[in-house]
Amino acid sequence: MAEPLLKFDPAAEAGQRKQVTVAIGDGVGPEITAATLKVLEAAEVPLTFNTVDMGLQCWRQGLSSGVPAESIAAIRDSGVLLKGPMTTPQGSGMKSLNVTLRKSLGLYANVRPVRAYVPYVDSHHPEANLVIIRENEEDLYAGIEHRQTQDVVQCLKLVSRPGCERIIRYAFEFVMTRKRKRLTCMTKDNIMKLTDGLFHEVFNEVAQEYPAVETEHMIVDIGMARVANEPEAFDVIVTPNLYGDIVSDIAAEVTGSVGLAPSANIGETISVFEAIHGSAPDIAGQNIANPSGLLLSSVKMLAHLGLGEQAELIHNAWLRTIEDGMHTRDIYRRSRSRTCVGTDGFADAVIRRLGQQAVTLGKAHYPRRLLQTTPRPPQREQQRELVGVDIFLNSRDTALDLANQIQAAQTAPLELSMITNRGVQVWPAGAPETFCTDHWRCRFTMPQDAESSLNNRDIFHLAMRIDEAGLDVIKTEHLYEFDGKPGFSMGQGQ
Repeated sequence: MAEPLLKFDPAAEAGQRKQVTVAIGDGVGPEITAATLKVLEAAEVPLTFNTVDMGLQCWRQGLSSGVPAESIAAIRDSGVLLKGPMTTPQGSGMKSLNVTLRKSLGLYANVRPVRAYVPYVDSHHPEANLVIIRENEEDLYAGIEHRQTQDVVQCLKLVSRPGCERIIRYAFEFVMTRKRKRLTCMTKDNIMKLTDGLFHEVFNEVAQEYPAVETEHMIVDIGMARVANEPEAFDVIVTPNLYGDIVSDIAAEVTGSVGLAPSANIGETISVFEAIHGSAPDIAGQNIANPSGLLLSSVKMLAHLGLGEQAELIHNAWLRTIEDGMHTRDIYRRSRSRTCVGTDGFADAVIRRLGQQAVTLGKAHYPRRLLQTTPRPPQREQQRELVGVDIFLNSRDTALDLANQIQAAQTAPLELSMITNRGVQVWPAGAPETFCTDHWRCRFTMPQDAESSLNNRDIFHLAMRIDEAGLDVIKTEHLYEFDGKPGFSMGQGQ
């Protein structure tokens, strides 16, 4: 491990300084990281910074994750990583370093503040100032995919109640501690009634504990359209993983602050702070990169650590620097900028303004305490009852032919009740226009007058009988009711 990048009086405050791990990054990473640490040192933050290796040099050494085990250990020891941008080798089969860190370190919340800086940075939405809080581990980003037939692949969308509650409770606490007012939940639960429906349900439950926070729910497609057209209408947004990834990029783009936007990935014991832009190798080593994204990410890091005073000091100096027209090349415009400065020059300009505040861009505010969330006690265990099974088949037969073969092979107490193709019911009733592939869901349920209960042996016996009939079973999915409520979706058209 390298020596500390920032060196303070070693004895006087050794017991008061928290250690932060730093990965300097690839491309422009070394330059913007050095500029950021230069500002932190000038602000006399009570932290010690130690570097670790990760990224391109580790990939070149054959490490597929890009993150050595000793670097992960150092991050665990400190609990905080300030990370420069990393380059993932294209077409090499190497894993995404960001995904590796996110999943291995339990970084469940991605927090991305986005705002406009008009008239100093171009934007059609001068009043935009919102925060997107994105669930970071579940949803389709679990990355569980299978090719099941010649025609069809699937991706499993996994959503858990604890995962929903953790991110939603964090979002409510964020609103309360950051002097925000309104929290918008975005889902697509008009279609995905169980997965997105759970997220919406938990949102409504947790909202009861925060009566001071204004809440609303929006269907995500309409919500994203409004963010693109009217971002100033939003305050804080909380949403599942995929939607959050998309809406945060939309918001950053329409406000004109992609290169300035910070990002935080928050876990229960470890958190990672980074700019959202890439490593920009084409301008590396030229002292022209804008360090603002990483510098503002370090400000979020300070706030996360409860160092609100230092966070405000640096953020207000940064706002004043932008307001005074000291701009790097990416945002420099002759009509509104005063001086075009390089990476180092921008850091020096921020340092000279420490203790000052912006006139038109407002004053930054951060809490003086750690943001903490306390989960609710576990819910009562629900009564789960097995009531059927979906058996998926690979076949080029028609729905009617399949139904006849299946009914000849089915065994009591289960009966074929429905066949769907790509989610659309095609038997016992279906439209002739429905396009079908080779992937069929065959639902078996108990008859209404059944006196016996269902067990796994019944399902295994049924699957075996269908296999013996020459049908190609590719997957089974048990169907359960929880406290009498179905834990599975209906077929479209059922």
